Amino acid sequence: MRNNQLSSSTFQKSRVVVVGGTSGIGFAVAEAAAQVGAEVIIASSNSERVAAALHRLPSGACGEVLDFTDEAQVCAFFARVGDFDHLVYTAGETLLLKNLADVSIDEAQRAFEVRYWGALKAVKYGASRIRTGGSITLTSGVASSRPLPAWTIPSSILGAIESLTRTLAVELAPLRVNAVAPGVLRTALWGNMSEADRNGLFDHIAEKMPVRRVGEANDVAQSYLYLMQQGFSTGQVIIVDGGHVLV
Repeated sequence: MRNNQLSSSTFQKSRVVVVGGTSGIGFAVAEAAAQVGAEVIIASSNSERVAAALHRLPSGACGEVLDFTDEAQVCAFFARVGDFDHLVYTAGETLLLKNLADVSIDEAQRAFEVRYWGALKAVKYGASRIRTGGSITLTSGVASSRPLPAWTIPSSILGAIESLTRTLAVELAPLRVNAVAPGVLRTALWGNMSEADRNGLFDHIAEKMPVRRVGEANDVAQSYLYLMQQGFSTGQVIIVDGGHVLV
């Protein structure tokens, strides 16, 4: 296979677990992997979203309801999944955007539950079941290196994910561990904002961006597939942001 070809043959007979695979980036990754021949297993904390995602995914995909904050559930989930090839973690609640003076320590700690501790649990219980040549891909974001006011907690989480990625790449070697850092995307991540505020944010950012638009989940999904197939990359964070970090 030439380096510039993402061949579906790579994914034939492979099993890809997408934790958080019912919406946004996670669903886009699950759909893209299924379309090139992978057996896809998705997990989400919401049963309705699992059912809706499976209805939209190609036949052969399966899914489970999983509370990422419950260690026993995460452990049992991977025991049921058995051996697989690639783990993708995209799960996360809406962003906690508050100035430090206004955020409580309790809600700050809760913000880490799914995005950081959930990822750590998934790797802890999933890594030993990943077959030779497989990979783990976590999810960060450009706010880890380009923070804004009121982003104290989300930027801290993203920075922790990137440090975790590099450390796991060393500890779990030769299992490859990477992360994708998206820019601003039109996903449910911004669901805690009003539609007017959300569209205003998107328009404001798009005006400054080199590509003159905010991204879609599909813009980012192929980066996850690339990292699954790129057998010589580990400990890396790939930024896919339309040039946001440049402006």
